[in-house]
Amino acid sequence: MRSKKIIVVGSCNTDMVIKADRLPIPGETILGGVFLMNPGGKGANQAVAAARMGGNVTLISKTGNDVFGKQSVMLYNAEDINTDYVFSDPHHPSGVALITVDANGENCIVVASGANSSLSISDINKARTEIENSELILMQLEIPIEIVEYVAEIACKKGIKVILNPAPARALSDDLLKSLYIIIPNKSEAEILSGIKVTNYETAKQAADIISSKGVDHVVITLGSQGALIKEFDEYHFVDAYKVDAVDTTAAGDVFCGSFCVGLSEGNSILDSVRLAAKAAAFSVTRMGAQSSIPHRSEISQLDLDKVKTSS
Repeated sequence: MRSKKIIVVGSCNTDMVIKADRLPIPGETILGGVFLMNPGGKGANQAVAAARMGGNVTLISKTGNDVFGKQSVMLYNAEDINTDYVFSDPHHPSGVALITVDANGENCIVVASGANSSLSISDINKARTEIENSELILMQLEIPIEIVEYVAEIACKKGIKVILNPAPARALSDDLLKSLYIIIPNKSEAEILSGIKVTNYETAKQAADIISSKGVDHVVITLGSQGALIKEFDEYHFVDAYKVDAVDTTAAGDVFCGSFCVGLSEGNSILDSVRLAAKAAAFSVTRMGAQSSIPHRSEISQLDLDKVKTSS
């Protein structure tokens, strides 16, 4: 029996990655090393992560009518993702991300949204029946905010759980926040949403309190190498990060979000779903690339699951 249906509404990009000893400063040209071109985009990355973890995934997205878009759809089909609602735009190219990765695995990214920016309400209406028959909706912010708000409104009225990864970081309306089941920001995104600079667990708790006061009952703040903080109503949990040698952190947050949704879709608690997500994300940073780094469920069994602390 497959897990409950997960719909990912988000972006598709092609990532062009250069590995270098360090990231350039403004105005500087440096010589890099390895060049990789991989499918990416936060929406597609999260869909692939969910599929590889065993999720029943439908992707709603938009590509250009070009070689990048056509190749992407072929790859999603190979991952057993339903691509019936990956729309093709004849007027805009597929999205592209330019990524530089340093020797420590840190990265900087510039995205040209292309067709992602033309995902429209009429496209969503074509997928409305699919949306209304799902159990979980996962979204990010590389598509127009009005689309995120529209899908959240549809789902909220039907009692469907909406999970938002608010990346790239931006301010969000209280109405959108109130329609969410869970929000999953990283440190910088949590700071924009709360006004609290997140540096450790204590400041993460303060930020989570402010974010949840705007109407979101469940907040998961990812803290990179420090792990993740969960706020469920008035209870807090801390999940430690797994200690690995990072090669490339690109898409680690996407792996976390996609894997987390699979945990929920299988009926697991938020805490156990975060444990699964942290495990998958840790594995992903040991490999280069976005979708090329995403692990399958069978690959992550070598990491210890028991790293969790809880407090109230």
